[in-house]
Amino acid sequence: MENMKKRIVVGITGASGSIYALKLLEVLKDTGIEIHLVVTHSGQTVLQHECGMVPEDLLKYAHTLYDVDNIGAAVASGSFLYEAMVILPCSMKTVGAIAAGLADNLLTRAADVTIKERRSLVLVPRETPFSPLHLENMLKLSRIGVSILPACPGFYHKPQSIDDLVNIMVGKICDQLHIEHELFKRWSGHY
Repeated sequence: MENMKKRIVVGITGASGSIYALKLLEVLKDTGIEIHLVVTHSGQTVLQHECGMVPEDLLKYAHTLYDVDNIGAAVASGSFLYEAMVILPCSMKTVGAIAAGLADNLLTRAADVTIKERRSLVLVPRETPFSPLHLENMLKLSRIGVSILPACPGFYHKPQSIDDLVNIMVGKICDQLHIEHELFKRWSGHY
């Protein structure tokens, strides 16, 4: 993949927190990364409710927007090369399906491919509290190398706005993807 433009698959599900996905898409586009986007049906509903947007509005960020029911799309195959996949927000339904190997739509199939091809998979669940089932599913995935990054912003950088809270989470995602950013002030070790 050295001579290929960097590609990342982004999934948006029906958990609350679509604002995180919007910011990540903006940051990835600004870095020149080719974005391949999948939005679940419930993700479309939450995106509309929380942000007043439909998936087609995200085409200004994405190279390709796939239909979640199109199991034959490029991202469903291991031969389609990409470096990483991020699902945010990631519903517990999606976490459970991935943990069980249920590739019943394009999003879960792409996650399954990401795991089998040993590519980086980052899940950003936005749920509280976690049930024992949620925790067991996330632990199962973590043990095979999936990064579990709950949408829990820090406060050491003294956020002044919702954007500041969103930026620290998106910055943490970028760190997992090895993408340089200046979204938040890093902890220096001094109070």
